[in-house]
Amino acid sequence: MIWIVKNLWLIPALPLVAAGIISVNKQPKRKLAASLAIGSMAVGFLLSLCAFAATLGHHGAGHEAFREVFSFNWLQFGGADNWLQLGWVLDPLTAIMLMMVTFVGMLIFIFSVGYMAHDVNFMRFFCFLALFASGMLGVVIANNLLLLFISWEIVGLTSYLLIGFWYHKPSAAAAAKKAFITTRIGDLGLLIGMVWLYAETGTLNFYDGGKGCLESGALAQMLTHTTIWGMAVSTAIGLLIFLGAVGKSGQLPLHVWLPDAMEGPTPVSALIHAATMVAAGVFLVARVYPLMSANLIYGEHTGAHVFFNNQTIALQVVTWIGALTAIFAASIAVAQNDIKRILAYSTVSQLGYMMMGLGVGGVAVGMFHLITHAFFKALLFLGSASVIHGCHEEQDIRKMGGIKKYMPITFAVYAVGMLALAGFPLFFSGFWSKDEILHAAHGWSVSQIPFYLGCAGALFTAFYMTRQVAMVFFGSYRGHQEESSQGHSAHSHSSSPGHDPHESPAVMTVPLVILAGFAILLGVIGTPAWPWFETYLNGHHVEFNLGKLTESGTLILMVSSSLIVFTGLGLGVWLYGKRQRHTADEPDVLEAFQPVIFKVLQNKYYIDELYEVTVIRFNAFAAWFCDFADKWIFGGAVLVVSYLTLGFAWLYRLTDEYFVNLGFDAGCDSIRGGGGFLSKLHAGRVQTYLRIIGVALVMLILFLIWGRKA
Repeated sequence: MIWIVKNLWLIPALPLVAAGIISVNKQPKRKLAASLAIGSMAVGFLLSLCAFAATLGHHGAGHEAFREVFSFNWLQFGGADNWLQLGWVLDPLTAIMLMMVTFVGMLIFIFSVGYMAHDVNFMRFFCFLALFASGMLGVVIANNLLLLFISWEIVGLTSYLLIGFWYHKPSAAAAAKKAFITTRIGDLGLLIGMVWLYAETGTLNFYDGGKGCLESGALAQMLTHTTIWGMAVSTAIGLLIFLGAVGKSGQLPLHVWLPDAMEGPTPVSALIHAATMVAAGVFLVARVYPLMSANLIYGEHTGAHVFFNNQTIALQVVTWIGALTAIFAASIAVAQNDIKRILAYSTVSQLGYMMMGLGVGGVAVGMFHLITHAFFKALLFLGSASVIHGCHEEQDIRKMGGIKKYMPITFAVYAVGMLALAGFPLFFSGFWSKDEILHAAHGWSVSQIPFYLGCAGALFTAFYMTRQVAMVFFGSYRGHQEESSQGHSAHSHSSSPGHDPHESPAVMTVPLVILAGFAILLGVIGTPAWPWFETYLNGHHVEFNLGKLTESGTLILMVSSSLIVFTGLGLGVWLYGKRQRHTADEPDVLEAFQPVIFKVLQNKYYIDELYEVTVIRFNAFAAWFCDFADKWIFGGAVLVVSYLTLGFAWLYRLTDEYFVNLGFDAGCDSIRGGGGFLSKLHAGRVQTYLRIIGVALVMLILFLIWGRKA
């Protein structure tokens, strides 16, 4: 066994230890907190590189991808052989995710040093960041669904802490609760699926020398069992696990928490939306992909045999949810005015693309977009943080404009991220990863609708990103107008450089430049001419073939995709680039053209309001009813029983004291009196006995005489 496999636990353990040390130190030690958090991620990145190197050039049996596991007994129950195990796995999926999380996370940590420099809770922030990264890295290395779930819940806890970091703001506290509760709904499905999986297979290990729950023996057993609806048990368990991914990755209908997560500091948004939390759901589906894609065939001589395809019920559900989420969120982003909220809905949309890619094309297709998206979305969120920082905490793009001349570095790197997200042809990674998803969707035999939804989402993406860049960086700065409306002179502000936007310090811009470089260069590993990423995950050998780019199907799709992107960019430039906004309160171009549709999109299709009058109101009614039932029905029944008990107790007391006790006492007194009288007769004196005999004899004689006369 390679040394890094046994020591893979160090990668999540390092930020966990850093978080623990930071938590017990006094508040002023800012440099220590930042150094521990960043250092733990840097060392973790180096170890991730070692893990990645171990997977290169190695293959498992049958030329499969490299995979080694390490497991240990954790908890014994029942008999001596009943153990719950924990462990970790090293394969290409783990290695590539480890590198992405540690590297992007490290850059976000470095950026945070500048962004949070003046926050009084600087140390607490880095403690939470390190704990968050540790949880995500635990999810990545887990070879056991139980360990994955433990780490998964650490991610959920720390997301609550980071989203509500500025807890003095009611909106931040509400957003944190919303995120925590919404994701718990999905986690309940994951928990039920985990328990069911253990009941069916007797293990939660993914891979265990042929005995794991994702290996052919366990899959064949689950495929032969069906639920009461005729669905294979493997499909039902896969859908329950996917419900957990729906919650974490903000898919319909559990997407509502993700845009509100913007209430946390912007580096938190970058970490959640790019490298960690939302990626966890997509990664989970990729990890349990054998479970979701398993089918059973029966050979003439060999009997049952498990094979894998992307047309199972579970993967069809993944595809449709992803496609609908992609177009749904992209359309909402068109009408948003908060710079971070636009990017938030963009993240929801891109996560939909990833899910669709997993459903129609497999692990490599969905994961390639996850990796490229991690870099350019981290770039965009950190770029927006730089803009907000330079514009004195302003987030409304209507109050920006003309920032290009004030923040040239931020503008340059933001433009790279915008073009990568929009899928600008050939030169940016987002083009290749998005096209791979569309290509797989175009060839999906179940339906062509997800392909068309994906194309529409690409058009919206190019449009709303052009709208955002045009309103933020071009035209004239409109922030002074807002200040003058509050009783200050616009002239005095324009002449005062302290109120103009300003470029961010190097500690913030250098990570942006690095991310911009990767947003461009990462596309190289996933082009049809050199599909290194796909072959690396599958364990095959890659070959460079430039002719793949000119194949008719690929070329037509590339041209079509490019036309879609150029159409979106052109519409954005025409509506927002040439028609510059002059005042902050000026109506939006789309709002003036279609106010009703714009309002619907601006209000997010009223999904939150719908939940408010249905789910939340029902929950409130259920809570009221439970309180009423507890207080008056069950509580009343308890009171009635208690009063009845007291009444019977009083009755028993009266009966005992005034009937039983009095009768018993009177009887005792009679017996005692008779006994006293008899005791006097038995005093032992002969004279007394003779007197009694004499009296008795006299009475007997009198009785006899009286009887004879009568």
